[in-house]
Amino acid sequence: MVSQPLPNPEQSDTDPLEAAADQAIATCGGDAREAVKAPIVANRFLETELEKQRRCLDGICARKANAA
Repeated sequence: MVSQPLPNPEQSDTDPLEAAADQAIATCGGDAREAVKAPIVANRFLETELEKQRRCLDGICARKANAA
């Protein structure tokens, strides 16, 4: 597979969303399926991190409530 230069969304005359989609596909070597999977994986990671932060915050709030 021949690598293509990455499109620059800021220099695109097209819709910014289309340019970002083109860039994501190019980043994944032209594989649209991989380009779709990448943000799903990233979203799962962020959801896990958010849940960890929520549990930590819940623990801090519970300790403060017990200390009062």
